[in-house]
Amino acid sequence: MLTNRQLFLKNLAQTSPTPIGLEIEKAEGIYLFSAEGKKYIDLISGISVSNTGHRHPKVINAIKDQLDHYLHLMVYGEYVQSPQVKLAARLAELLPETLSSTYFVNSGSEAVEGAMKLAKRYNGRSEVIAFHNAYHGGTHGSLSIMGDDVLKKPFYPLLPGIKHISINRTEDLAEITEKTACVFIEPIQGEAGVIAASKEYLLALRKRCSETGTLLIFDEIQSGFGRTGNLFAFQGLGIIPDILLMAKGMGGGLPIGAFVSSNEIMSCLSHDPILGHITTFGGNPVCCAGALANLEVILDENLAQTAISKADIFREKLGNLSGVTDFRSAGLLIALEVGSFERVTAIIDYCLQEGLILDWFLFNNCSVRIAPPLTITTEQIEQACEIIASAIKSLN
Repeated sequence: MLTNRQLFLKNLAQTSPTPIGLEIEKAEGIYLFSAEGKKYIDLISGISVSNTGHRHPKVINAIKDQLDHYLHLMVYGEYVQSPQVKLAARLAELLPETLSSTYFVNSGSEAVEGAMKLAKRYNGRSEVIAFHNAYHGGTHGSLSIMGDDVLKKPFYPLLPGIKHISINRTEDLAEITEKTACVFIEPIQGEAGVIAASKEYLLALRKRCSETGTLLIFDEIQSGFGRTGNLFAFQGLGIIPDILLMAKGMGGGLPIGAFVSSNEIMSCLSHDPILGHITTFGGNPVCCAGALANLEVILDENLAQTAISKADIFREKLGNLSGVTDFRSAGLLIALEVGSFERVTAIIDYCLQEGLILDWFLFNNCSVRIAPPLTITTEQIEQACEIIASAIKSLN
C-alpha cells in the first residue's frame, strides 16, 4: 500500500519539483504537528493566513454553530444569508464610508479579478497600471498585472493594456492618464521582500488618480487583518483607496476573499448586464461565519496593535546578527535579508530540522520570510529567534 506522501506525489498536482512534503496531522495555535509526532513552530502562518493562529477556539465554535444551520444555499447575491450580512455590516463599521459595499469571493486572485472588472465597468476604460515586483495571484487577469516576467512568459498572451511602473518613483505617475481605468498597488509589496510605499508617494498617487478619474485599488490581501499594525495598512497612512482587496488572513484558515468599494461604484455590476460579476461559492456561509469570528478575535485581543511591539523583539534578536544585511518589517510581515538564495535555503533547511518553519519570497531571493500568527507570545518569539540565530551563526 502506498504511503500518504507517495499518494501526494502521485495523485496531487504539484506546484514545484521539490515540495516541502511535511505531513501534518494537527495544528493548534502557532504549532503544527507531523504524522510522526514532531512539533513545528509555524513562523509563516500558511503565508499570512492564520493571523489568529491555527484553530482559534472562537473561530472553531463559529464554524460549528453555522454547520448546524446551513451550508451552501444558492449562488452569491440571491438569498439573504445571515453570515454574509453580519460580516459585511461589521466590515462597513470598521472601514471608511466610501468602503461600505462588499462583494465576497473565494480567494485573493478572485478579488483581483472582480476589482479589475469593476473598475473597467465603472469608468469604461481599459488600461490598467500595476507595479514592478508586485504579486496579485495566479489567474490570467491577476497574472497579467503581476510585476515579474519569469512567472508570466510561459502563459502569454495575457491581457492587453497593462502598464507597469516602479514603486516610490513619483515621476512614473505621469503614466496614469484619463485612459487608465485603475491602478493596483500593494501598499507593502509582500513578495518583493516587504518593500513599503512611502506615505508621500501614496499621497501623490492618490492625488494623480483623483485628477484623472482613475480608481485606486489597494491590494491588502497579504497585509490585511492586523498583520502590519492596523486592521488594514491604509488606515495608518491617511489615504483611502477606491477599492480594497482582502483575503488570506480574513477567514481564520477558511477560503474567503472580498473586494470592497462604495455602493455607487459597486452597483454598476448589477445591471447592463445583470450578473456583471457572479460566483457560485463566494460568501460561503461557513466561511463568512468563521471570518466574522476571526475578525472579532483580532479586535478583541488587540492583535493589530501588538504586532508592532512583537516585531520589535524580532528586530532586537535578529536585526544586528553578523550575516544579516537588512531587517525590513511592516508589523509581523518581516524580511530578514541574508545575502544570497543559498544562505536563505540553508537557514530554512536548518530551522526545519529544528522544528521551525520559515519561507522565502518569490521576487526577493536573498531574504527569509517571517510572518507568524499574530497570537505568538513573547516567549515563543524568543524561542524562535534562538533557532534562527543558531541557523545564521552556523553559516558564518
